[in-house]
Amino acid sequence: MTTLPFENGLRFAQTMDAADPLAQFRQRFHIPRTKGGKECIYLCGHSLGLQPKTAQSYLEQELQDWAQLGVEGHFHARHPWMPYHRLLTEQTAALVGALPTEVVVMNSLTVNLHLMMASFYRPTQDRHKILIERGAFPSDQYAVKSQVRFHGFSQDSVIELAPREGESCLRDEDVESLIEREGAATALILLGGVNYVTGQMFDMEAITKAGRRKGCVVGFDLAHAAGNVPLRLHDWGPDFAVWCSYKYLNGGPGCVGGCFVHERHAQAWDVPRFAGWWGHDEKSRFQMGPEFRPMPGAEGWQLSNPPILALAPLRASMEIFAEAGMERLRAKSISLTSYMEFLLLQHDSQNFSIITPRDSEDRGAQLSIRLPRYRRDLCDRLAAQGVIGDWREPDTFRVAAVPLYNSYLDVYEFATRFSALR
Repeated sequence: MTTLPFENGLRFAQTMDAADPLAQFRQRFHIPRTKGGKECIYLCGHSLGLQPKTAQSYLEQELQDWAQLGVEGHFHARHPWMPYHRLLTEQTAALVGALPTEVVVMNSLTVNLHLMMASFYRPTQDRHKILIERGAFPSDQYAVKSQVRFHGFSQDSVIELAPREGESCLRDEDVESLIEREGAATALILLGGVNYVTGQMFDMEAITKAGRRKGCVVGFDLAHAAGNVPLRLHDWGPDFAVWCSYKYLNGGPGCVGGCFVHERHAQAWDVPRFAGWWGHDEKSRFQMGPEFRPMPGAEGWQLSNPPILALAPLRASMEIFAEAGMERLRAKSISLTSYMEFLLLQHDSQNFSIITPRDSEDRGAQLSIRLPRYRRDLCDRLAAQGVIGDWREPDTFRVAAVPLYNSYLDVYEFATRFSALR
């Protein structure tokens, strides 16, 4: 567990901000304001990241090129639209620890998840189970159960990992034990990189190794991990991963998602897939032939040409990520989140508990605070004071100090107001 020398009090927060080498990046985002015009304490980047100030100009450039060039913008825009999605490839690969050929920005998270399962969930009578978390995001559960039904199997094919009685988070040894026990009958292991309710980060490397030892396909939903925690997908070796770009990646509401396919599948032409013309070999794409020939790598799973107006804001954010560097962001994230935990525990904690793991190696930026004696009105009362987090029923308040734009002062003021309201 990381132990840092924190102090209570306003002066400490101000001193930390003054010494923060990443403090400048806050100025590059629009911070929501209260009705009185004061900046909010925005701790909801785990749900929707803030808008980079350059996003508007990036979007306006594409609108201008569309207005002036029409269809010619595909080839003659300032950033031609035909290869536009590749403006994000190098940065995306660096962010998730992949080769450029292993990643593509496309579709939305659940669409990408279904595309991956169409290729990599190939159940047989002997091996048809899917291992997921009982506490997985509902969309993942819906997708998995619908795939099982599509292939003619019952819900018994879905194995759900659950914490031990009285605990909130999964133990690593329990995950690996279940994989060892059920692996021979498991076709796919699909877990989140970071659990959306508890904020627990899983040992993706160990899970991948355990799954592959048993012959399972391994995939991850990185919705709460991409841009939040360091990832080394190529080295860890899962078969695939998917993520959204509107949380920690600040791409805007409903932004285009991302997909990783390990290079060992780069030329697996016999792997079944749902095909679309943008995944066709680009050298012959416009010959409009009847036979689909997929591009090598992750791009071969593309369906349609990319939505330029949706990608422009993501470019703005990813350039900031590339400049800040994930290693520095992670170091600040650990410090901010540990500082928040320290401050919360300075106050009477009889009425709440932090269900996120205490060890910084087992969590990202998010802390989940369980308040069994309170309801959503606590979240609403904080919002009225300009403190923005979110509530998950029945009793959990989630907050995340995002290192790109949150400050130590944000954390101090949140802890002060949170404790005063209870």
